[in-house]
Amino acid sequence: MQQSKNLSTDNKEDREIHRIGQDIINQLAVVLRTAQIHDPGNIAVTSAIERFILLINKLTASEPSVALELIGEFFYIADVRIRYSMEHLLNFDFLVREFKRREIGRIIFRDPVRADDVQIFLKAFTASGYSDSPYEKMLDIMTQSDNIDVDRLQKIAEEEVDARKVIKKSYFNAVSYTRGVMTKIKQGEKVNIKKAKRIVESLVDHLIEEEKFLMGMTAIKDYDEYTYHHSVNVSILSIALGQRLGLNRKVLTEIGLVALFHDIGKIEIPNEVLNKATNFNEDEWKIMKKHPVWGVKAILKLRGMDTSAIRAAVVSFEHHMNYDLSGYPKVRQYKELDFYSKLVSLADQYDAMTSSRVYSRIPLSPDKALSIMMERAGIQLDPILFKFFINMVGVFPIGTLVMLDSKELGLVYESDVVFADRPRVLLIIDNKGERVNGPVINLTEKDAAGKYFRTIVKTLDPNKYKINLAEYLL
Repeated sequence: MQQSKNLSTDNKEDREIHRIGQDIINQLAVVLRTAQIHDPGNIAVTSAIERFILLINKLTASEPSVALELIGEFFYIADVRIRYSMEHLLNFDFLVREFKRREIGRIIFRDPVRADDVQIFLKAFTASGYSDSPYEKMLDIMTQSDNIDVDRLQKIAEEEVDARKVIKKSYFNAVSYTRGVMTKIKQGEKVNIKKAKRIVESLVDHLIEEEKFLMGMTAIKDYDEYTYHHSVNVSILSIALGQRLGLNRKVLTEIGLVALFHDIGKIEIPNEVLNKATNFNEDEWKIMKKHPVWGVKAILKLRGMDTSAIRAAVVSFEHHMNYDLSGYPKVRQYKELDFYSKLVSLADQYDAMTSSRVYSRIPLSPDKALSIMMERAGIQLDPILFKFFINMVGVFPIGTLVMLDSKELGLVYESDVVFADRPRVLLIIDNKGERVNGPVINLTEKDAAGKYFRTIVKTLDPNKYKINLAEYLL
């Protein structure tokens, strides 16, 4: 009986820590985001700090110290994993990225945390964002605080080159597998879905660990093998969107799997139609519009059929039906699309528009594609999911070629969650017109007067400048 009571007490304490922990993490993100916009002494910043101190000192009052720890993609307080709700998603996501960027694994708070401690933390956090050694810079400034300490992230980005190699291999393994599956099905051979799951699990792992590298792979388009690359890209983009929604690893794997098979019905389309270099006539469009139904039939013939395969069949059938059901196939009395179909439709349209295809040799720039998708939100695309999609890829998605007001050209290397129009950019042409290989610069950096060092003026077509994205992003 006593043990049962203790367990009940522990659960109650964990729930309380979880409740306060959600508010603490959310408020810390509010403090940091507000400080990026206003001066440290601004009332908006000081008010946010006061609210944060009230929250953190609720916990430090009963413990000698409280640690906020980042493990993988999740925060823990007092060994309790703090799950987040949809309303807190963007702030949690922001904080995870900024911790990783500065190699912060843990923040230790001691009672009582004061406003000047948080101001020192803000100063360290801001300065470390512009440093080549962010954690060391953070640690140096934090010596001024008596009540807040930081520890280094355990998994540091020590092997970027090796990580790129592993991710590159996984990506092309997925492309190779997709090519093999489509060839086998076309030849009437049986295909087992279990291997597909292993490949997608690998993509999920890489996306959780190194999102920017894997997302960068989707920016590398291969015109000659469009169908296979497109399937893998849609899978990656769908997984990434699912992660932004806070879905667990099992669900992310299922989303990646159904996305990988979304276009499998195209194996039934005659090559002379599929590879036609000009616009389709009415009869050819009728054939093209049959591929969702053909996809269902192909998926139902796979070995190892389970609920994931059923979901894949549903997504294959629905991915061109549109959010308002104005697309194809036409079905009477259809209530609404499956949640997975809504996700995959977004990824499908974005990758298709930004890829070079037989009948569309010049792809749209990522920002132009997003602009068109914005017009389709609420009609062809789920408007709420589209907002998350925009936040995920950024106003200037990875791989976008941009001209800066400094007369330099660069490729978008990583999006910034808070400042969507100020991503990290890899410089590839200097202000003299010479090719360079870096550095990667942060467009949120300002001079002493508070003016941005560099700003994006416009996006450019890399094909016109004969720039091979793969050369830089791989």
